[in-house]
Amino acid sequence: MYKFVLLFFLAAALSYTSIAQQNAEAFIKTVEPTQENNKVSAAKQFIIGSTCKDCTLSVNGVGIKVYPTGAFAYEVGLVEGDTTFNLIANGSSGKIVSKKISYKVKFPEKEMPVTTDSIAWIQSLPAGNLLLRTGDIIQFKVKALPAGKVSVFDTPLYELPTTSTAGMPGIYQGNYIIKPSDNFNKKNAIVSLRSLGGNNVTATSKYNFTVMNDTSSDIAVTTGRLAYLEYGLGDDRLGGAKIGYLDSMVQLKIIGKVDKNYKIQLAKNRTAYIPQDLVTLMAKGTFVAASLTGSWRVSGDSAFDYVSIGLSSRLPYQSFQQVNPSKIVVDIFGATNNTNWITQLQSAKEILAVDYEQVADDIFRVYISLKNKQHWGHQVYYRGNNLIIKIKQQPKNLSLRNITIAVDAGHGGSNMGAMGPTGVLEKNLTLAVALKLQKSLEAEGAKVIMSRSTETNVENKDRILKYRDSMPDLLVSVHLNSAGDPIRAGGTSTLYRYIGFQPLSAFINKRMLELGLKEYGNIGSFNFALNSPTEYPNALVETLFISNPEEEMQVLDETFQQKMADKILLGIKDFLVAVAKN
Repeated sequence: MYKFVLLFFLAAALSYTSIAQQNAEAFIKTVEPTQENNKVSAAKQFIIGSTCKDCTLSVNGVGIKVYPTGAFAYEVGLVEGDTTFNLIANGSSGKIVSKKISYKVKFPEKEMPVTTDSIAWIQSLPAGNLLLRTGDIIQFKVKALPAGKVSVFDTPLYELPTTSTAGMPGIYQGNYIIKPSDNFNKKNAIVSLRSLGGNNVTATSKYNFTVMNDTSSDIAVTTGRLAYLEYGLGDDRLGGAKIGYLDSMVQLKIIGKVDKNYKIQLAKNRTAYIPQDLVTLMAKGTFVAASLTGSWRVSGDSAFDYVSIGLSSRLPYQSFQQVNPSKIVVDIFGATNNTNWITQLQSAKEILAVDYEQVADDIFRVYISLKNKQHWGHQVYYRGNNLIIKIKQQPKNLSLRNITIAVDAGHGGSNMGAMGPTGVLEKNLTLAVALKLQKSLEAEGAKVIMSRSTETNVENKDRILKYRDSMPDLLVSVHLNSAGDPIRAGGTSTLYRYIGFQPLSAFINKRMLELGLKEYGNIGSFNFALNSPTEYPNALVETLFISNPEEEMQVLDETFQQKMADKILLGIKDFLVAVAKN
């Protein structure tokens, strides 16, 4: 026994010594920049990375802070030309390592006027290869030699005054309207310049233009379970701003195309866009779908209420939430009122009343007033040609033991998310916090559905469909934020998309701030996939900034991970208590 204990302590001592040596063994690893030689165009840059936990670190002889995790972040200001930084790490073992990082800086050249008989650039809006109809407008903007005559498709463009071009002469703009005689088929625009000296030069636009003809199919139907409409062509890292999802086999009128996005005529004065891979084209001759509305039926079962509206075709629609008082509003495009009665059964428990309005000749608006203040979710789909609006009833028992909660660990597998200064990946930290949240929720008696419980890749569309089929009462998606500035950017935030789901994220955000974290906000209208479902209240929690060395240090601490999970849990409980009081 004594021998065993001695061996145990000897092994422990050797292990401790090994760890201590590892902590003291000097190294330098940078996650930004990743290369020794870098070409940049901005003066402000950051050197971000890690060294041994016991190391001291200097950059060009200036000591910089090393966090207990070994992380560091250093801001540098560059001048044009070549600059080299020498990083030196000194470990307690006496080993010294160095690393050089060099920048070649060339600032963007100041834009100058065109001084020769030439055309510098051509812009067309919408930007992209276009499918057009008679009467459509293409906006052109051209930079060329000032005081010349510029035209496109033989239509003159006009030089703007320098007061509207930040002092830059030679900026021309104008519109080209597609004429009935135009038969463009992937034709690029030819822009002509005639200078004051009488010289003529031409240039060709980047994008091409095609005009729809009598043989072009102009009707499409949606395919799959996640077809969606977008308001316009704006884009960011999360995609364009979405109007909402559509059921399959919904008929859409095509009036144009920009690159891979069809332009859709929803109503006389309402258009939208849909990616081409979400629709199938119908044969030429298919007519535009329209419908009179028929009778309604309002009913319910043990968990949901239903509004069923008779139509003769699957028309496109849009739904949105209103609060104070709580309502669900659904616009049906191409529908005209012919409803003569609405049957409402006592089995409907969440719906207070239904009403409608013909807000335009081709837009029929449905109003559904709710009994409860809190929105618990709704879904719009077709059963045959009957439009169904399915509304989640407020749970009778608002204790956690009666609630099913979806917990989404952001990223996973090849979708790594952001990276911290020490090289830790967002996907691993979100899983760690999500698993702790799952355990805490289950300890309170809640049923938990996980998007992933292991280090694996799950596509966002598969997460959405999984939760659509399993219908949780709430969803919380766990993420970490990141920014280009690792020193100043930081804090915790929650995000929601629909106004009716705002209370859930607000309660979680308030609890997270109790951890002493900086406030980054409760952010609405967030265009993220896991915030897009209308079927259940959902919130995305950006726990901390993984890019910030101090906050990365916090989230690497398993004790702090548990504290965050506990605060999310308390936020959920606060939400349920507040709803019960309403």
